[in-house]
Amino acid sequence: MKKLILMLAVSFLGIAGTTQAASPLVDVAWVTANTGKTGIVFLDFRGNAAYLRGHIPGAIRSNYGKDGWREKDSDGTIGMIPSPDKLATLIGGLGISNADHVVLLPAGNSSSDMGVGTRVYWTFKVLGHDEVSILNGGMNAYKKAKAKLEKGLVKLEPKTFSTQWRSEMVVTKAQVKKALDAGVTLVDSRTYDQYVGLNKHPKAKRKGTIPGAVVLPQNWLTVGGKGTFRSNDELKELYVASGVPTSGEQITFCNTGHWASIDWFVGSELVGNKQTQMYDGSMVEWTADASLPMERKVNY
Repeated sequence: MKKLILMLAVSFLGIAGTTQAASPLVDVAWVTANTGKTGIVFLDFRGNAAYLRGHIPGAIRSNYGKDGWREKDSDGTIGMIPSPDKLATLIGGLGISNADHVVLLPAGNSSSDMGVGTRVYWTFKVLGHDEVSILNGGMNAYKKAKAKLEKGLVKLEPKTFSTQWRSEMVVTKAQVKKALDAGVTLVDSRTYDQYVGLNKHPKAKRKGTIPGAVVLPQNWLTVGGKGTFRSNDELKELYVASGVPTSGEQITFCNTGHWASIDWFVGSELVGNKQTQMYDGSMVEWTADASLPMERKVNY
């Protein structure tokens, strides 16, 4: 009887292990322990030359800026999420299926580098694919650990990737306006100089921020503004210091939905506030509509 109970327990744990959601962050030790395992795809986003010189064994590569992870929409707003069909074609073409656990490998030299990982992570989540993680510290951490590298190009056979679009994760301009009127917390992920209206993104039409927004610059969320995310205790302290609640509805934004994905990732996946959403169009879209309000802390 004891043997039967033990077998059932092991069987249950095995089933639970297959359905448990992937950890948002993995470290170098996890990567080295799982390299070469079936069902795990390592996706490198560094430049081609750096990738060819040395990558995690078996890792494939994609170009974040050119391969179709983001696109200009019909209104001319840059950096928007493409249609599910386009993304399914892109991801399946890389050799990724719905059965795969995808581990994203940004360069990791800066917090903005990690934004490549968080933006693509958000994209996979929007598509209904939960088996996705980011290497904390990116490839910079992997190389510093002197872990095994492989040279040359790796390509996988194309696979079928199907999507289950989570529309509630893609916040529109109209929804942000409604949230603003309702007093929902809006989190500006940009640098402080852009938040106060001293400077702006080249594609933004006006300086300043959305009225009432609180600022939590994305480069505060990693150690020294580099590629390693701060501990959860440190992140929560930063939230308190910045006046950003760790629970309740909130929407992150930046200029084009890149930096905002870092604040979204930290809020939703690390701090654990699942009511955190992200405004994809961000300030490039918002400032192009002259009817929408802006607030400036400085006016020169």
